[in-house]
Amino acid sequence: MTLLRTAEPAVEPVTLTEIKEHLRVTHDSEDALIEGLIKAAREEVERSTSRALIDQSWRLILDSWPKSRFVYLGRTPVVSITSVSVFDEDGNSTALSADHYLLDRSSVPARLYFQNVPSPGRRINGIEIDFDAGYGESGTDVPESLKRAIGILVSHWYEFRGAYGAKDQPVSIPDEFLRIIRNFRTPRL
Repeated sequence: MTLLRTAEPAVEPVTLTEIKEHLRVTHDSEDALIEGLIKAAREEVERSTSRALIDQSWRLILDSWPKSRFVYLGRTPVVSITSVSVFDEDGNSTALSADHYLLDRSSVPARLYFQNVPSPGRRINGIEIDFDAGYGESGTDVPESLKRAIGILVSHWYEFRGAYGAKDQPVSIPDEFLRIIRNFRTPRL
């Protein structure tokens, strides 16, 4: 099973202005650094919680159908299923219609139940599931506590940016960050 992001979010959940106010930075000389820290912090929140904060697209690649016929998508909240493709042994794909699967977006992680589906002809990477996930198109759609976790992480990394070399980054993850994201973590399956 491989999970790949196919389209990045269009914006970050917190703005440069919001983070600079949080950091009490009034100059512009480190804007590029802070923007990089915002992106890295968002990616850490998403990785740690298996969530997509801002709308983005994903592809889940499977070798075969699980015996249970349930496929866990690995990112939540799922907005929609874009396509489900099954590949034959020659690499030709067949798109499955929506009547072949049921989406359970209430579960965490979200899951698909498949029924009456053809077996893939390829031994590896025979199934591709494309889907969109995220809380919405802007930071106002993201839960405040997750935006706060980003702020805490950016602050921590910004504070310790000069104390350690680039190869040692990130230095650590603060306890406040871990406390905030604890309730958003998705159980490992």
